[in-house]
Amino acid sequence: MKNFFLAFSLIFSILLSSACVDKSANSGTATTGDGTGDIKVGVYGDLTGQTSSFGQSTINGIRLAVDEINAAGGVSGRKITLVSEDDQGRPEQATTVVQKLVNQDKVSAILGEVASTNSLAAAPVAQGARIPMITPSSTNPKVTEVGDYISRVCFIDPFQGSTMAKFAAKSLNAKTAAILGDVNSDYSKGLTQFFEQEFTKNGGQVVTKEAYTQNDPDFKAQLTKIRNLNPDVIYIPGYYGQVGIIARQARELGMNMPLLGGDGWDSPELWKLGGESLKNSYISNHYSAENPAPEIQNFVKAYQAKYNTVPDSLAALAYDAAKVLADAIRRAGGTDSAKLKDAINQTRDFKGVTGTITLDASRNAIKPAVVLELNPSASKFAFKETIYPEGMSAPTDATTSNTNMMMNTNQISNANMMNSNMTNSTQMNSNMTNSTSNINSTMNANR
Repeated sequence: MKNFFLAFSLIFSILLSSACVDKSANSGTATTGDGTGDIKVGVYGDLTGQTSSFGQSTINGIRLAVDEINAAGGVSGRKITLVSEDDQGRPEQATTVVQKLVNQDKVSAILGEVASTNSLAAAPVAQGARIPMITPSSTNPKVTEVGDYISRVCFIDPFQGSTMAKFAAKSLNAKTAAILGDVNSDYSKGLTQFFEQEFTKNGGQVVTKEAYTQNDPDFKAQLTKIRNLNPDVIYIPGYYGQVGIIARQARELGMNMPLLGGDGWDSPELWKLGGESLKNSYISNHYSAENPAPEIQNFVKAYQAKYNTVPDSLAALAYDAAKVLADAIRRAGGTDSAKLKDAINQTRDFKGVTGTITLDASRNAIKPAVVLELNPSASKFAFKETIYPEGMSAPTDATTSNTNMMMNTNQISNANMMNSNMTNSTQMNSNMTNSTSNINSTMNANR
């Protein structure tokens, strides 16, 4: 009898365990491999580390997209459920959480990360397991070079870096520039390289390149060296946590020249850290919340209603990444990994809030960039101009086309100027020799 009860208990335990395997973390509905049940998607990012604003914006954008998709009936009748993981902004933790998403949670696809260094740490795990991974906003070119299961919906650093170099040389008439970058960040190193190449090509001179690390509390030694050289502009390809402090310390040292940066500046926390010191600063970015295009304004309103804040570019890119994934699942007819990977990589002319998204042969998005001017008194980024990759023309209808094009009333024929701004980008063309697209430019921010 004792043996009977032991056997019965063992069988009952096994049955109970089996009933709990592979349950959705959000809905309790099993995810199956036969084209039925929920579609489990992994999300990873920094939710508690130094770039936690990036991670929170990203997961907010993804959740908004998934809520809309599910409310409309899901993907071919199947709902998407999310399994989110916090990598604390650390590359080694990014590797660990993606291993969990792949091996334990058995996700069908992965969305993340923002910081290129963290994406580079995690991408080999997804590639090795043949699980498609879309990064919304990692801009370092090396990320998608990991393999064909890795793609992105943002432009890349060669384009973003050259965009600000062109803006500095042509719109600000800068002849000299200093660069202050994070020596340990792949994002910062990439932008430094491409800004310097393009600025020099446009006749400018980089008078010095100074370095810091993400944990540095003080930047006055580097800034003093820069001040002594009196450059026309300072390019700071870093993240908001350091940029805000750098801006304050630069102004305290009497340095009033324009400060330039990239999408890594885009965070509500930047205004708290930098305050009025951020006047006379400009960044390259993926979209403008001021764009009157209906699809952008609908997104902004929905995001504000849900999260009570204006969506930054990280939220917009994450929203687009989730929508691109859902569209690819539909076109693939399910979540078979090989078919889904091919469907993602074949994304063409997808209408997103950050522009029309087409992935090239290297799985990078071909799209324009916007230059935004910082307005710290209003805590907002004001649209300045749009710069297009070579071969892409400005739309004819600037108010209804979703390409982030808005004519500045102080500019004459801005579209023609932006096209001419891209005629010399031969370096970007050489970086994209594997592209089968007619648009040969290379492009991207995370951070």
